[in-house]
Amino acid sequence: MFRSSILRARCFLLAGALSLLVAFPAFAVQLQTVLSGLSNPIFAGHAGDGSNRLFIVEQAGVIKVLQPAASAPTVFLDISGKVIDGGERGLLGLAFHPAYETNGRFFVYYTRDPDGTIVLAEYRVSADPNVAATGETVLFTIPHSTNTNHNGGMLAFGPDGYLYIGVGDGGGANDVPNNAQNTGVLLGKLLRIDVDHPANGLNYSSPPDNPYAGTTAGLDEIYSIGWRNPWRFSFDRATGQQWVADVGQGAREEVDTPIIKGGNYGWRVYEGFQCTGNDAGLCNPANYIFPIFDYAHDAGRCSITGGYVYRGTQGALPLGTYVYGDYCSGEIFAWDGTTKSTLLDTTMNVSSFGEDEQGEVYVVNLGGTIAKLVASAPPPTCTYSISPATAQFASTGGSGSIAVTAPAGCSWSASSNASWLSIGSISATAGNGTVTYDVAPYVGNPKKRTGTLTIAGRTFTVSQMKGK
Repeated sequence: MFRSSILRARCFLLAGALSLLVAFPAFAVQLQTVLSGLSNPIFAGHAGDGSNRLFIVEQAGVIKVLQPAASAPTVFLDISGKVIDGGERGLLGLAFHPAYETNGRFFVYYTRDPDGTIVLAEYRVSADPNVAATGETVLFTIPHSTNTNHNGGMLAFGPDGYLYIGVGDGGGANDVPNNAQNTGVLLGKLLRIDVDHPANGLNYSSPPDNPYAGTTAGLDEIYSIGWRNPWRFSFDRATGQQWVADVGQGAREEVDTPIIKGGNYGWRVYEGFQCTGNDAGLCNPANYIFPIFDYAHDAGRCSITGGYVYRGTQGALPLGTYVYGDYCSGEIFAWDGTTKSTLLDTTMNVSSFGEDEQGEVYVVNLGGTIAKLVASAPPPTCTYSISPATAQFASTGGSGSIAVTAPAGCSWSASSNASWLSIGSISATAGNGTVTYDVAPYVGNPKKRTGTLTIAGRTFTVSQMKGK
């Protein structure tokens, strides 16, 4: 998750190569503000019901809904009375059931007031499609009172219809209890549960093919282990592949994909590709699955925020581009399968990304805004003309003006190619404008002289006759 303060395998030999971060934009994109004035938004998403509404999660415990073409959201659910928020606590996750359009079920993940216990709960929509019913069904809780950080909180349904849940390691530094490697606790894990077939007195069940289900030692809900604080994961809507961003400690941030059932993703033994030294004797690369890439804590970067593989229809990015960001630096990045690049360098605290029903990607700023990632407008085709193109002056000289016609955004300049012609003023250096000029008196030889000005790439010619 985002940090409350700034401090805090494919092939192991590829670590150095994969740490490269290209410092120039690979694609021409920009942010189009959709909402502002929100209170600590930390997630945005859709219900998958064909309504094209956008749902926004505010950290204090409020979910808002924005109608298509609306400029302001309304309250969908307010559970702020149940939630303790601040730092890395709060209402942290929201997922709509794949059949939400017919069953009205959705799920939330929050830290409970007053003790910080993690709660996974189910709610339902009311008779009003834009207001949730207030009745809550708790699926499970996870004690989390020792530290306030590393709560995780991402929820998403996978292509298999199961609910996936990202849980942090319990907080503090270095995972002192070693929760992430302990299959007897839910902290530091990705979980997978079945919310459609409750069993054994619970409001859910664990899929029988979960790696620790049944008689296998370990908790039934666990899908993979070795996570520090998975802050935002997603499923590629075209391939079903899961992408997880795991927040590092003091050195590396990482992205992992694909996520293998039963896989061990390394923490607290590894941070990114680096052995942490917490359990130096366990640093055997053969025992862990390493990130597809990681990056260092430099240039103000310190906390990754996972995003989405772009599958939109509006051409903001090439299809298949993975978009993610850094909470501390405000940068928005892209991964094209081989190279990381910086899309935008913003002043935002990028708390999350979101996706709408069309697959377009949104950037969530903890400072109160939601913005859509869109393609930048193509540069204008710049054609220039000047009027007039010539002028004649007597020996006494004088002055004149030239009108420049150019599309907005097309820049130009003006210069003199003769010592006796000087530029007076320029009203603009892009788009339409006017240039004034001065002609000096002429008393020399020969009888006639000719000089030019270069204006917007065009030639303006001045002829001057010597007096008798």
